[in-house]
Amino acid sequence: MAGIDEDELLAELGIEVAPPKAAAHTPREERIIAGFEDIVRFHQAHGRAPRHGEDRDIFERLYAVRLDRLRQSPEARALLAGRDKAGLLAAATPAADALDEDMLLAELEDAGEAPGQDDIRVLRHVRSHAEKKAAEEIAERTACADFEAFQPLFEQMQRELRDGQRKIIQLETRSLDEIRKGTFFVVGGQFAYVAEEKGGFTTGYDRRDMRLRVVYDNGTESDVLQRSLQRALHRDKVARLVSDPHAGPLFGDAAEPDDIDSGTIYVLRSRSGHPFVAEHRELIHKIGVTGGKVETRIAGAENDATYLLAGVDVVATYKLHNLHRVRLENLFHRLFAPARLELVIEDRFGHAVKPQEWFLVPLAVIDEAVERIRDGTITDYAYDTASARLAKVSAKPAD
Repeated sequence: MAGIDEDELLAELGIEVAPPKAAAHTPREERIIAGFEDIVRFHQAHGRAPRHGEDRDIFERLYAVRLDRLRQSPEARALLAGRDKAGLLAAATPAADALDEDMLLAELEDAGEAPGQDDIRVLRHVRSHAEKKAAEEIAERTACADFEAFQPLFEQMQRELRDGQRKIIQLETRSLDEIRKGTFFVVGGQFAYVAEEKGGFTTGYDRRDMRLRVVYDNGTESDVLQRSLQRALHRDKVARLVSDPHAGPLFGDAAEPDDIDSGTIYVLRSRSGHPFVAEHRELIHKIGVTGGKVETRIAGAENDATYLLAGVDVVATYKLHNLHRVRLENLFHRLFAPARLELVIEDRFGHAVKPQEWFLVPLAVIDEAVERIRDGTITDYAYDTASARLAKVSAKPAD
C-alpha cells in the first residue's frame, strides 16, 4: 500500500491541519502595527481619518502625524497592506502639523498633569505612553556621520578627567537646566555629549522643551527632546554628570545687571509629629537648592516622604548668582554628611523610605557655611558633630 504522509492521514481522520504559524514580527514591526491599529480604531469611531489642527484633540493630532509617516514609508505600507481595509494609507497626505509626533507626545504628557483633567485616557495611559516613546528615542540611535569632529572632544574630556580638571558627579536633581549644549553625561554606560540645541518650544501647559542632538562616544548619535533625555537620566540610577573644567566660583561677588538668578538655597524645618523630629525640631533642617520658586518646590510636602510626609516651614533662603546648583547642593550634603538624619519612615504605600537631605545642624551653622562658600574658605572646614560647629581642618602631614 502506498504510504500516506502525516497531513493526508490527519485529513482522512477529519482533523483539520492548522497552517504553520507565520514568523513573529520584529519589535519595530509590532510598534508600527500597534500604532496603525490606534488609527484604525479612531477611524471606526469617527468615520474619518484623523486630522491635523491645533483645535483638534491631542490624540487626533498624534494619530494624524503618525498616519502621515506611515503613508510616506514603503516598509510600513507593505507591512500594513492587509490591515488597511479602509484605505487610510492610500489617502492623500494632508498638510503637516506644526508639531511633530515627539513634540505632541511632550504635550500629551503635560496633559496628564493638568489640574481638572479626569479623562481616563489622560490619567491612566498618557504617562506610560510618553515614557515608552522616550525609551525608544534613546535606544534608536544612528551612526554619527561627522564623528571625527567630536572624537577629539571626547578624548580631551577623558584626559581632563584623568588630570582632575573634571569630575564625574552624581546627579541629584536631573533638572532641565543641566541638560544644555556642551555638557557631557554618562548614561546607559556611555559618555554622551549634547552637541546641538535645535530650537525650543513651549507645550500647551507652558512647559518648555527643546530638541537636542546628542553624540555618544561609540560613534552614534540621537535626535531627542530635552525632556526625553531628562527621563532617560532619571531611569538610569547610575547616570552621572561630567563637570565643566571652566566652571567659575559657586557664587559671583554680586549680581551684575545682565545676571539671571540661578537659584535659591532653601532651609526647611519639618512640622512632622514623629517623636524624634518633634524633640529636635529646632535642630533638624533640610537643605536644598532650586532654580524655581521655593513655594512650588515644597507644595504637597505632606504627601511626599522626601519631606517626612509633613508640612514644612521655610526658615532661611539665600539667592544665588552664577553658580552650578547641583555642585552647590552636593557640597552642602558632603559637608554635613556626618550629621545626616538617620530616620526611616513609611511612605503612603507602606514602603520604607530613608530621606537623604535632612541634617542635625543648627541654623546658625548653615548661615556660616553659606558665608564661607561665598568667600571661598569652605574647603578649610568640616562639620564637627560633637561641638555642632564648623571646625578648621588641620593640614595633612606629608607622606
